[in-house]
Amino acid sequence: MLSEKLNKVLNEQIRIEAESSQIYLSMGSWAEVKGLEGISSFMYKQSDEERTHMQKLIKFVNERGGHAVISDLKAPATEFVSFQNMFEELYKHEIFVSASINNLVHVSLEEKDYATHNFLQWYVAEQIEEEALARTILDKINLIGEDKGGLYLFDRDIMQISVQSAASSGPAI
Repeated sequence: MLSEKLNKVLNEQIRIEAESSQIYLSMGSWAEVKGLEGISSFMYKQSDEERTHMQKLIKFVNERGGHAVISDLKAPATEFVSFQNMFEELYKHEIFVSASINNLVHVSLEEKDYATHNFLQWYVAEQIEEEALARTILDKINLIGEDKGGLYLFDRDIMQISVQSAASSGPAI
């Protein structure tokens, strides 16, 4: 059975994951109208992944005797100065999500809820990957600078990142 405190912070995380999905969705839409097909495809895939993270939390809370509450979301930004700025914002957001997950782990230990602690380890590992991916993408963008040819290649290459990530998470054939 979840404590009231854990139920509350897990519900906050559900909202954060939902907002993360909306942020990626908004970024994908912005990239799409700018003609950045690879970036938009990547963002849409990431949006789906964040929604899955949210659903996993909802199921966990409800299975543990809590009540997952679906709340209002803060509207994401819809315009960005540049695609580089957009990825910088994304990286900052992933750091924020990591801090929130770390807080959840802390609360689960305070509450001596080891089942929740164990469950959250997946999110800890996932955030390490999310931050590393965002940082790697930013490094590539910084290498490109203002080179339009580099942007074209990056947009094409990020589609491969998206395809590889989707393929690696699917069932083995």
